[in-house]
Amino acid sequence: MSWTRKAIDDFSVLNAGIARDFVSWPERGPRIIDECECVVSVLLAIAAAHLIGVRNVGWAAFSGYMVIRSDFSESLKRGSLRVMGTATGAALAWLLADRIMHSSILLSTALAVVGAVTLYFALIRRSGYAWLFAGLTFSMVLIDGMEHPGEALGVFARSRFIEVSAGTCASVLVSAVSAVSIRRKFLGPGGQSVQEALILKSPLWHKAAFHNAMQGAIALAMIPWVWAWFGIEALSQSSTTILAVMMVPVASLSAAHHPATSKLIHRFIGCSIGGLLATGILMVSHDSPLAMTLAVCIGVIVGRHVENGKLGVAYVGTQFALAFLVVLVPDTYFNVDIQPGLYRLFGIAFGMVLLEPVRLAFRQFRRSRR
Repeated sequence: MSWTRKAIDDFSVLNAGIARDFVSWPERGPRIIDECECVVSVLLAIAAAHLIGVRNVGWAAFSGYMVIRSDFSESLKRGSLRVMGTATGAALAWLLADRIMHSSILLSTALAVVGAVTLYFALIRRSGYAWLFAGLTFSMVLIDGMEHPGEALGVFARSRFIEVSAGTCASVLVSAVSAVSIRRKFLGPGGQSVQEALILKSPLWHKAAFHNAMQGAIALAMIPWVWAWFGIEALSQSSTTILAVMMVPVASLSAAHHPATSKLIHRFIGCSIGGLLATGILMVSHDSPLAMTLAVCIGVIVGRHVENGKLGVAYVGTQFALAFLVVLVPDTYFNVDIQPGLYRLFGIAFGMVLLEPVRLAFRQFRRSRR
């Protein structure tokens, strides 16, 4: 089955399943509480980001979306790992910048090496979330510096850290308040996730994880050359696509149908719907902060509802929320501009364009060896 045919089939199943899932919404219980907590977390992250004056408010909002979980200890753990990884990646990018930013070859090599190492350990280690964000932040900071050579790279490193910290602190605060009030009555304790349990059993050397990490590294290495040849904007978002899509349960890497294929399709579907919907809302909202805020609340609920569903397309909900927030949430309400959000959305989509040929080449190579 071709990639396009599978995407169409998945989209049809998705539409029917989500429509059925929303018939009973809103329903009382843990699911609606989690969605409301997520809305409060995102709104608090946006408010904090505007108060601090960060460069990319949408990234802070998405951190507020991703960190909060139905158990406070899990929210605190995810937040700590996210901030730790972000700080490490930003610091490493800042330390290496003077040595590698003047050369596309050195920059490409650094992105490949750090991307391969962080993605590999993200796949096999218990602290994989921190490893993932170390790689994400390292790539985003260097690529932002590449695209804006007139600005000090330390500005991008500091901005990424503050954006993630703002969203994370908002999530942990909302989770803590809810843990001693609403959750105590309605939500039970969260258990260990399946992926974490699988990661704990993984050995230090894992051949399939290494091959997976190398595919991501090669795709990352192509980014400086794409910038040099075509000057495409928002390639830092392309790096997030590459690393996020290749971050899959390590036990599933040997399956006949690689999970990254499904993640690519689900990312495409979720980002397309979320991005187009957010663009339409921006066009009809007439720069109204109230209208955009109400739209953010609805979009977050929809994304979280799909993510918490039992349809097997949870990643679609996550990517819907990502694109929706990246496009809709403005960096300033005084001069709302749709262009930066669309550039970021294009960057997210372009990461799929870079990654898929690499994955196809690896599959063809394995087949020829057999």
